[in-house]
Amino acid sequence: MSEPVRVLIVDDHPMVAEGIQSILESYDDIDVVGTLGSGRAAVDQAPSLNPDVVLMDLNMPDLGGLSATEILLETMPDTRVLILSMHDSPEYISTALSHGAMGYVLKDVPTDEIKLAIDTVMAGKQYLCTGAEGSLKPKDQDAREALTTREQTILLELAQGKSNKEVALALDISVRTVETHRKNIKRKLGISSTAGLTRYALEHGVLQGTGVSL
Repeated sequence: MSEPVRVLIVDDHPMVAEGIQSILESYDDIDVVGTLGSGRAAVDQAPSLNPDVVLMDLNMPDLGGLSATEILLETMPDTRVLILSMHDSPEYISTALSHGAMGYVLKDVPTDEIKLAIDTVMAGKQYLCTGAEGSLKPKDQDAREALTTREQTILLELAQGKSNKEVALALDISVRTVETHRKNIKRKLGISSTAGLTRYALEHGVLQGTGVSL
């Protein structure tokens, strides 16, 4: 018999978290390893809890679900994150996916749909709640993908002339993670050089308030 799927629930509403926990604990092949009330707690405690799947609320104080997802996946890239939300608009869903989430589930879905979502992402496939598939329509060729909050932070560091190693030290992440973010930033912005990144940062006010002049 295979090991049960380790699930971590992150939601700042205790009643919601407890409700989902009680539902999931009725399944023999799921082990709820914890419930946490903030994105910051998820980032701090997930490595020791070692979940296979994280059910992540979107709107939380201190550190929201999207930023928490991105930061958590830097250190635990094999973890599957399922966003739990009350919002079903395509903008919310596509933004969640761009931050690394493997799925998106509405909080008011039937119990068996949450289980289906967990099984689907554990099989390596993306799961979108009923009616959400439209959010994955091809974007206009001219439309640029927006940078995530983490990518904006990396861009700010790079635009100040810091090396990948210096950025890694400043943000307490690996050099490889910085390189991956750097590649994604260049792809999203259609920029091939570091000088181009700096120019973009200047033109779009990224460096405002930092005291940096280039």
